Amino acid sequence: MRVTHLSLTDFRNYESAEVELAAGPNLFVGSNGQGKTNLVEALGYLSTLGSHRVSTDHAMIRAGQTAAIVRARLENGDRSVLAEVQLNRVGANRAQINRSAIKTRELPRYFSSVLFAPEDLALVRGEPSGRRRFLDELLVLRTPRMSGVLTDYDRVLRQRNTLLKSARASGLRGANLSTLDIWDDRLVALGSELIEARGALIAELLPEVRSAYAAIAGADHAASLASYLSILASDSDDPGPTDSDPATLAPDHLTAETASIAFRAALARLRRAELERGITLAGPHRDDLVLTLNNLPARGYASHGESWSFALSLKLASAAVLRRETNSGDPVLILDDVFAELDESRRGRLADAVDGFEQVLITAAVRGDVPERLAAHVVRIRAGKILGTEEDAASDGGAVTAATPAINETGEGTNE
Repeated sequence: MRVTHLSLTDFRNYESAEVELAAGPNLFVGSNGQGKTNLVEALGYLSTLGSHRVSTDHAMIRAGQTAAIVRARLENGDRSVLAEVQLNRVGANRAQINRSAIKTRELPRYFSSVLFAPEDLALVRGEPSGRRRFLDELLVLRTPRMSGVLTDYDRVLRQRNTLLKSARASGLRGANLSTLDIWDDRLVALGSELIEARGALIAELLPEVRSAYAAIAGADHAASLASYLSILASDSDDPGPTDSDPATLAPDHLTAETASIAFRAALARLRRAELERGITLAGPHRDDLVLTLNNLPARGYASHGESWSFALSLKLASAAVLRRETNSGDPVLILDDVFAELDESRRGRLADAVDGFEQVLITAAVRGDVPERLAAHVVRIRAGKILGTEEDAASDGGAVTAATPAINETGEGTNE
């Protein structure tokens, strides 16, 4: 899969922009703050319905405007698809495929990408929530129906927590909590499916992470992954995988049936503590992905360089899993401001690692930071303007194409 054309309207600092992209490596070059990352953020949104930089869609709409549009022409073999999304300050976002309206949540099934950015260092050094989000986004890219499982689990979890808070406030106990048992059944069913899917994904990622880490770092530091499962913890105050009982680590993923048994036992064991605290204390929402180097936790022990290499390895492993298991071809690999953090030898090894992907998008502030073999197609950017390729920029200084039409309520273009 590759993107042949990207069009933006009122997205971040772009009033309008038209970018032609080539197969293989594409390099966006410009000083900091000019809009390089905004381009790849827009494509990342089409793939994940989220930004790697902000938690709300409104931040991606240009100041003073009511909506932003991202439009991309995608090619996979002989098939061409026009994917579009309109982000609205008021009301729901809207999406189209080939000018026909679709539900926004269906967009990721048409476009697959893997993005690595400096913020991804938090995968190694940050909180468990970031690692859970990493796994879940990859699950949805690989198996789109998991989006519904995740949404339903979050909904049931909120309902259950509301009931626990009400029970704590009113002092309900025992037989008076029959409604809680109903929510338990649903929580266990959805949570067990999620635990099994995450575990299977971790097992597939593990050899790819080890291979990618050795390729990038130039050394075998025994990079490894494991699941920390809160349903296996013996204490509701278990601090997590670093200091907890090793029994909570699951190197071999559990089946949904096995997870269901353990989940029910955990809820029964934690019932009193949950009623006292008014929250659900076990389940996928409290699990973690444990990263280790040489049998030591990467979080807290890995150096900056090791942490950077591990985080990058996770993303390259994700791309390897997707290219092997999806029918949409290679995911588009996006490397946002990566090469500035690497020494010359690691830059060369990373270039080797991404060689062979159908399309790679790279951003850099300094042209010389990126190996020459990854600079076959260079687009220069200045102050929210696309200057074109290096040859175009030298000849005419660049020009921006007129704004593309917005998506109206009928799903057709307008000139607003």
